[in-house]
Amino acid sequence: MHKTLSLAAESPSQVRWFVCFLLFLATTINYMDRSVFSFIEPQLHAVPFMGWNTAADKFHQPVFDNHFGNVLIVFQITYGLGFLFAGRIIDKLGTRTGYALAILLWALASMSHSLVTGVLGFCMARALLGLGECGNFPAAIKATTEWFPAEERAKAVGFFNSGSNVSFFVAPLLITFVTSRWGWRSAFLATGSMGLLWLVFWLLFPYNKLRRGATATQAALAPVIAASHPLRSILTHRGTYAFALGKALTDGIWWFYLFYLPQFLNRNYGLDLAHAYRYIVTVYVVSSFGSIFGGALSGWSMNRGHSVNHGRKLAMLVMALLVVPLIGVPQLSHLFPDNAWPATLLIALAAAAHQGWSANLFATPSDLFPATAISTVVGLGGAAGAAGGAIFTWIVKHNLSLHPLFVFTLAALAYLVALGLFQLLVPRLGPAKEPERPRSAT
Repeated sequence: MHKTLSLAAESPSQVRWFVCFLLFLATTINYMDRSVFSFIEPQLHAVPFMGWNTAADKFHQPVFDNHFGNVLIVFQITYGLGFLFAGRIIDKLGTRTGYALAILLWALASMSHSLVTGVLGFCMARALLGLGECGNFPAAIKATTEWFPAEERAKAVGFFNSGSNVSFFVAPLLITFVTSRWGWRSAFLATGSMGLLWLVFWLLFPYNKLRRGATATQAALAPVIAASHPLRSILTHRGTYAFALGKALTDGIWWFYLFYLPQFLNRNYGLDLAHAYRYIVTVYVVSSFGSIFGGALSGWSMNRGHSVNHGRKLAMLVMALLVVPLIGVPQLSHLFPDNAWPATLLIALAAAAHQGWSANLFATPSDLFPATAISTVVGLGGAAGAAGGAIFTWIVKHNLSLHPLFVFTLAALAYLVALGLFQLLVPRLGPAKEPERPRSAT
């Protein structure tokens, strides 16, 4: 056994994809826990404290929509506030311990939803969930930096981030099954308990013994952060703000799909969760391919001799352009009122492009900062993303039912705006002098 571990320590790359698989499972659970509230939305119509008005039609429910939106916004606010210190804590504690604490908190918070008796209770439970879930991505991005070389990082991020899509294969089936037997409260217990199970496997894995040391690229980036004032160095680096603006302008779009797709299908096409399942699954199946393809695209470019800067930004531009057709979704619901497939497929394309965009955006901190600062940078970007998400959710809750074109137009153009700002702030990604990359024979 000792000999096996020693060999693994000398060649940690042999287990890097297993680590990525653990990150994938954690991300899947993370998104299951945050999406439960949206999946049970039709069942909440019968919950008196949510304020559904049975005398009005489904497009004119201002009290319910306000309560529902406010619960979502509370999660986004605490998720963002948590990011301000979660990344820093994970950088201090290390990936293994920081990740363990994060998933323990969010699993317990998810299960606490089963105890609520009012809107305030939902808000409190969602606040705790946000504080726990904010640790997922700073820890996961730090882990990919510790295990993967630069040309594989976006691909690794794309793989583990596809867990956010896979959660929508499992969650609707699980939630439909348990709620049909034990009511909506059981949904939170079912998903929250999965986090506790993952925690056992994470703590048993010898993470710190097997992970690789600093790479040449990371060593070249070390001077970016002053040893005497590391936080000041991060806060004065333009890359921090490029990453944060990219998150702020686009994270809310993904959360829009996450939180409002079941409601959109229910109100526009009359589909409950059981009947909407195939449409929801389609969106996230396509998204999974987008996540992996978008992440692999930048690595493909780099492996053919192009720079990190060229590879990342080319992939981000392709993804941003693929979101633009989203503008047509509101019109499709009028052209095909009894067929949800046209609108679903456009949303699926945009969601896939978002995931490809996100895989590359998440990889940029490792192109700009040493590993010791990455969780902090990702945390600050996550806070900006949550703030942008809360603002976009506020726009959605007031406009989606009556002014959908406005909402979908904002979503369609956000990525091009974000990429333009990123280019202005960071004209060049990567260390000042990159190592030579051999050009592929193909």
